Amino acid sequence: MPATRTATPVTAAAPRTLCVTVLAGGPSAEREVSLASGQAVTEALRRCGHEVYLADIGPDNLSALERRADVVFPALHGTFGEDGTIQRIMEERGIRFVGSGSQASALAMDKVATKRIAIDAGVPTPPYEVVEHGGMPTLPPPLVIKPVAEGSSVGTIIIREAGELGPAVEAVAGTYGQALLEQYIEGDELTVGIVGNQTLPPICIRPDREFYDYQAKYHDDRTEYVFDAGYPKDVLDRACAHSQRVYQALGCRHLARVDWMIGRDTRLWLLEVNTMPGFTSHSLVPKAAAQLGIGFEELVDRLVRMALEDRS
Repeated sequence: MPATRTATPVTAAAPRTLCVTVLAGGPSAEREVSLASGQAVTEALRRCGHEVYLADIGPDNLSALERRADVVFPALHGTFGEDGTIQRIMEERGIRFVGSGSQASALAMDKVATKRIAIDAGVPTPPYEVVEHGGMPTLPPPLVIKPVAEGSSVGTIIIREAGELGPAVEAVAGTYGQALLEQYIEGDELTVGIVGNQTLPPICIRPDREFYDYQAKYHDDRTEYVFDAGYPKDVLDRACAHSQRVYQALGCRHLARVDWMIGRDTRLWLLEVNTMPGFTSHSLVPKAAAQLGIGFEELVDRLVRMALEDRS
C-alpha cells in the first residue's frame, strides 16, 4: 500500500526588509515641515521593520545618496526637494525613489504650468495673471497673490481693496521675481489625496483664520478637517475625477495631493498639485488614508514598495 503523503501548507513569503534612505530638511522655506515629515516617515518605516537612514540633505551635500539603499524616500518640500532638482539627480544616478519623477515634479511645482495643463485637460482653475517685479496687474480685487513656485502657502497674501494691490504685488514679486494673481474664490478649500492610482476621500478644510495659511497648516489645532462637509456626492465625485485627470496629465506617480476651492455655487476650482505632501501630524494625505483604514505605517510601507517595483 503506498505511503500517504501529507500536503505541506503553503504560506505567503513575508515582505522583505528594505534598506531605505529618508531625505529631509533641504534649503527651502518649508525646511521645518520637511524635517518633521522626515522624522515621522523614518519612525514609521522602522516600526515596519525596515533599516532606515535619515539624512538632512542640500545642494552642497549629497552624500546621503552615496549610501546603499533599495529605495530613497525624499520627504522634501519646496524648492530643490519638490521641484524636480533632487529627482533629476536621483534619476541620473539610477536611484529608485518615492514620488513623481523630475519632469512631473517640476511641472507641478510651477503653479502656472499646472494651470495651463489643467485647462488643456478641461479642468477649471480661477482666472489668473502673472506679474513681474515692477509690472502692473490688470485683474481687480479680491485676489490671492502668491509666488509661482512655493508651497505651504509661503508668501501668500489675500487682498480685497484696490489700494492694497500694488504693495502686495511688489512684496511677492520683489521677493520671488514674479507674483501669481488669482481671482479669490469665496468658499471652502477641499483637498484630494492620491496614492498609487487610488483616490482618497476628499477633505474639506476649515481654518480658524482668513485662509489656510502656513500657521493653519502646521501649528493651529483649531483648523477643522471634515470628511462629511454636507456637499452633494456628485461634487465630491467630480473633485476626485478631476484630481485623477490632472494627476495623470502632469505625469505624477506614487502619490500627490490636489487642492481645490469649492465656490458658494459648488463649482470647483483647481488651486495646485503637491507631488510630495506633508507627513506630519497635521498632514492631509495620512488623514485621508486613515479614513480608508490605511494606517501611517502601512501608507509609508506601501509607498516604498511602489518605488521598489516601479519600472518607469
